[in-house]
Amino acid sequence: MMTAPKITFIGAGSTIFVKNILGDVFHREALKSAHVALMDIDQTRLEESHIVVRKLMDSAGASGRITCHTNQKAALQDADFVVVAFQIGGYEPCTVTDFEVCKRHGLEQTIADTLGPGGIMRALRTIPHLWRICEDMTEVCPKATMLNYVNPMAMNTWAMYARYPHIKQVGLCHSVQGTAEELARDLNIDPASLRYRCAGINHMAFYLELERKTADGTYVNLYPELLAAYDAGQAPKPNIHGNERCQNIVRYEMFKKLGYFVTESSEHFAEYTPWFIKPGREDLIARYKVPLDEYPKRCVEQLANWHKELEEYKTAERIDIKPSREYASTIMNALWTGEPSVIYGNVRNEGLIDNLPQGSCVEVACLVDANGIQPTKVGTIPSHLAAMMQTNINVQTLLTEAILTENHDRVYHAAMMDPHTAAVLGIEEIYALVDDLIAAHGDWLPAWLRR
Repeated sequence: MMTAPKITFIGAGSTIFVKNILGDVFHREALKSAHVALMDIDQTRLEESHIVVRKLMDSAGASGRITCHTNQKAALQDADFVVVAFQIGGYEPCTVTDFEVCKRHGLEQTIADTLGPGGIMRALRTIPHLWRICEDMTEVCPKATMLNYVNPMAMNTWAMYARYPHIKQVGLCHSVQGTAEELARDLNIDPASLRYRCAGINHMAFYLELERKTADGTYVNLYPELLAAYDAGQAPKPNIHGNERCQNIVRYEMFKKLGYFVTESSEHFAEYTPWFIKPGREDLIARYKVPLDEYPKRCVEQLANWHKELEEYKTAERIDIKPSREYASTIMNALWTGEPSVIYGNVRNEGLIDNLPQGSCVEVACLVDANGIQPTKVGTIPSHLAAMMQTNINVQTLLTEAILTENHDRVYHAAMMDPHTAAVLGIEEIYALVDDLIAAHGDWLPAWLRR
């Protein structure tokens, strides 16, 4: 009989996310008896997660063991899989700082977790911690596979494979499969009938092919139908989470201009480009329904909802949840059993997309089986899509170089090259903004940056 894996969860105080990932794990036969090691530096949140995970495990009829750790290396000892999901500096103080300081300098943001000054600062706070995980994995679980869910995904993944190329890792997001479900909902069709091929960079990948299966078993291009539905006002449908602030106008308008649909949400995508958020252009905000300060608002709401949810979980006899759309359990099952699956992952561009920089971090389909996570070659993507991605890769390249070489200047250069920031601020204003962000974050940032 096959032994059970050890799954270590770094950042296990993210209880909602733990619930989704491990809820999926406990419903897979090969993973039901896994040893789950929960690790977080916050003892209170760790204990909350332990309560939820124990009830999840019992409700699913899983028979594994749970251990809780505040020591990272102890949690990682002999792990087979390492799931990483944390936010260094949290909502308070660091996310609040990113938004408030930028706003004082005249730069509005929506999410600020991927690019721009917010994404740059988050990367600088986060990458040293990811490197420490890689160091501990090298020592106590060198054969483990890391499943990284931490943003900014591209910069984090890039910085890890650049410094620790021997660590098996993949960056995971749910935007590819999530948007596919969203588009199926917009057209009132079954998501299971979709077939697609997607490629690009994290939060800016495009469906190069998007098709649906017809009654006779053949596939037809879905793009004409999608465009007609948008032009007729039948798409997009209201936000699936009931968030009226987030309406999917930006992506549909980009679809009309580009001919391809992007994977990440409109509220994210608006700040990756120079076109949607400009001082004194309230007309653009209104026309494209851009939700400024969306992430801080979302954090406040999620915290309030979680406290309510947690109390319900504490008193509930069992916790039953629907399968999530996250790839983690699919990957673990495929690697552990050899049963093949296909996921979309963020990996090093080694001949995968010809017209994006080699060595950059790209998001492509990956075959997963007993041989590991194997990215598939895409070839050349449409030139206008590659050009748009390159504007984001410029920032990622410079920031990754900054932290790998401890080059203070490259942090400023990364901010200079950000499409949204450059469309709003002059060069001296960008330097002043970065100065203030570094000062405001203080010890949350690497020491070399504060010298």
